[in-house]
Parts: sequence; structure tokens; C-alpha cells
Amino acid sequence: MIIVKHKFLAIILLFIISFILVTCSVNKPNNYLQQFPSEAVLTIWWNRGYYLEQDEALKEIITKWQEKTNNKVELLFFSEDNILQATIDALAKGKPPDILFSERAEYTLTPQWAWEGKLVDVSDIIEYVNNLYSDTALKSAYLYNNIESKSSYYAVPIMQQSIHIHYWHDLIRDAGLGEEIPKQWDDFWQFWQNAQKVLSQQNNSEIYALGLPMSIYSTDTYVIFEQILEANNVQILDKQGKLQIDKPAIRQKIIEILDWYTSFYKNGYVPPNAVNWLNSDNNTNFLNRKTLMTINVTMSIPGSQQEDEEIYLNQMRTIKFPNNPNGAEPRYLVSVKKPLIFTSSAHPKLAKEFLSYLIQPENLGAYIKGSKGRYFPIMSQLWEDPFWHDTKDPHISVASQQFTKYKTHLFENSINPAYSQVDSENIWTKAMQKVLIDGLSSTEATDRAIQLIKEIFDRWKTREAFING
Repeated sequence: MIIVKHKFLAIILLFIISFILVTCSVNKPNNYLQQFPSEAVLTIWWNRGYYLEQDEALKEIITKWQEKTNNKVELLFFSEDNILQATIDALAKGKPPDILFSERAEYTLTPQWAWEGKLVDVSDIIEYVNNLYSDTALKSAYLYNNIESKSSYYAVPIMQQSIHIHYWHDLIRDAGLGEEIPKQWDDFWQFWQNAQKVLSQQNNSEIYALGLPMSIYSTDTYVIFEQILEANNVQILDKQGKLQIDKPAIRQKIIEILDWYTSFYKNGYVPPNAVNWLNSDNNTNFLNRKTLMTINVTMSIPGSQQEDEEIYLNQMRTIKFPNNPNGAEPRYLVSVKKPLIFTSSAHPKLAKEFLSYLIQPENLGAYIKGSKGRYFPIMSQLWEDPFWHDTKDPHISVASQQFTKYKTHLFENSINPAYSQVDSENIWTKAMQKVLIDGLSSTEATDRAIQLIKEIFDRWKTREAFING
């Protein structure tokens, strides 16, 4: 009897406790999950910055977000060369990071991943700040998802870069070549060739006029060549993204440009090892004064010399591109850098919350300035910072004008993701190699490049037809 009584009381007690727990659960507010931090750890894979200040700025933003939300973050930095392959491997295993940021992804993989339905739609992030973004930034993130047959925002723009020209002002000045660099296309390029000849006569025979990369190992090669195509108004794709490379006028123009570009190497105005350069080699050759002028896809060259005022302020200069061959002002190709969230990421909601915090202007502005001018703002109010317009700075102030006073244009892969494969396979660079190493004519090399590009687009059409059934 006593045992039965004790069991009955125990059952009554358990019932009361259960009722209290259920009641508490039912009466919790709808935003309960937003009131408490997640136990998940947000995994971020980030392209290591060129400067320590950039990485430290990101760490500080993450620290503030963790303190504000009590969420946890695992931040891993990767080199520019390794991050994409690491991500490809992680995707194959179904374990990608929650957030990926690669400086090169937008040239090649971002449009493809969006097309394949592998990226999370981030329109809900963009809509709160779209009035702050430039049109170019918004367009860069508006990509096509072939799985869902729709276009939407599949990446979060944070900053942009373009292509810049640097030269040794002190060498030009001391050689008596004048202070002004010609602004017309043909005169501009002839100026550097003449300068090499003058310097050679003044016992400076080890310096080459132009630091133009011509190597399949350097992504700078195809980026610079794309800018040359842009200057010559060569549109590989029409506005609908259809390939028009077979048009006789376009084919002929490509032949002429390829012949023009490779002629600098053939005629001895480019260092002989330019056909084997890695991404950093045009920087290295210029900084070692082996080239008089170079083109680079970021502002990393002057940025690396900011601690040496004599070099940064007096010896080196950054200048705008010359007018196009038809006399029009240059239009600059820009690359917009964008973090991504994968549909197979473990914590997409938490990833969105962090990116929403990152792109608040007070946070994003500090991060971009940490790049020391290697990257530039895409939000109008960030341009108000005097950092970007200080005329005492002969580099950042000049480069800023390329984004604020001139027209800009995205790379062709923003129109059709198939073109990102053209960049991935280095089609234009391989054409250069065919001319410079294999001895093919520019016509033969161009026709081979055109054939390869057509095959790439045919593969994409076949793939799209297969996916769409």
C-alpha cells in the first residue's frame, strides 16, 4: 500500500512538471529563436588579404559581431591560389563552409555555381541596402539559376577592383622625356617603346618598356587582354549573352589585337620570361625596376610601397588608361568581390545574419580601407571618406577616378556563365602562347581560340538541355 502510494505521488509530480514545461514552451514569443544565440559555429573561409591590416579589420568585425550576438565563428584564411580548390573539394564532400570569399571566384566559378543552383538566394540581404550600392555592384550579383529557371541575387557585393597602370616617374623625368604621358592610344604605347630606347642609350639597357604578362600561369594575362578587347570595342557576346565571335568583323579585330599585343614581346619591349610569369611576377619585375611601366589588376604595387614615402610619393606614379583607339574615353572593366553562401552550407541563416552585419557601411568601410587602396568602395556613401580623394596621394586618388568619373563595365561572364569557362581555360592566353612559343600566326591562333570558345558554349547548351530535360 505504501509503495503504491509513493508511485502514485511520483506520477502526479511528473505530470505537474511536464505541464509546466509544455506551458512555458507554448507561451514563448514567436521571435524566441532570435533572442538567443545559436549553438552552431559559423564557418568562414576567406581569401587572405594582401596586407595584414585587411585581415585584422575582418577579425575585428567578427569579434564585434560575436560580442553583439554571442554567436561563435571559425575563421580560416586561405591563399589566393588554394581557396577555390579547397572549396571545390569541400563541395564534392557535401561539407562546404557557411561563407566563402575568394578574390578570383567571380571570374570563373561564381556564375557557374549560381547557374547550377548551388548558391543561396540573398535577396533579403540586398534589399535593405540596395539603395547604397552602385548599379554595377547590383548587376554583378544578379545571376541566373538554371535549376530554378530564375535570376536573382546570389552573392553579396562588398568591394570592387579594376585595372591600373603604374610607371617609374623618376626614370622618365631623369631621362628628359617630359612630365606628361600621351593620352591618345597609339602615341601612348609608342611613348614607352621610345623611352626604352632612350634609357638604353643612357646605359640603362636592362629595363624593358612594358611589364605585360603573357603567361598561362597568371590570371592577370587574360584580365588585361579583356581590357584591351574592351578598349577596342570588341563585344564577344551580345546583350542577350549570345556568342557573336563568328562575325567576320569581330574575328578580324581579335586577330589584329592578338598580333598587336604579342608584337611587344616579339620586338623586345617585354621581358623574355613574361611567358612564364606567375601572378606576382609583373609586380616583382616592376618593383625591381626591370620594367618601366606595368599594368596590374589591383593597386597592390603602389600599396606595397606606402611605407617608403620617397618611392610612393616621388618615384612611382599611377595613371589612367589612354583614350580608346577611336578617341573615346576609356571604359574600365571592373570585378566586384562577393562572399557566397552555398545551398549545402550547414548554417545558411546564420551566414546571412553575419553578412548583413558585415555590409553595414561603418563595418564595410573599415574593411575596404584595410586593403590600402587595393580595393575600392561600391557604396556611394563610402566614397565620401577623404581617404579616396586625397590629392596628395598620387595613386589612390587617381585610381578612384576610374570608378567615379568614368564608365565601368563588368566582364562578359556576368552576361553568360559559359564565358567564365573561357577564363578558366585561359583561352586568350593559350592563343598568345601559340603565337609566341609555337610560332603560329595570329590568324591561326585566333581561329583556334574561336573554335575552343564555340566548343565551350556548345557544351553549356548541351548541359542546359540535359538539366532541363
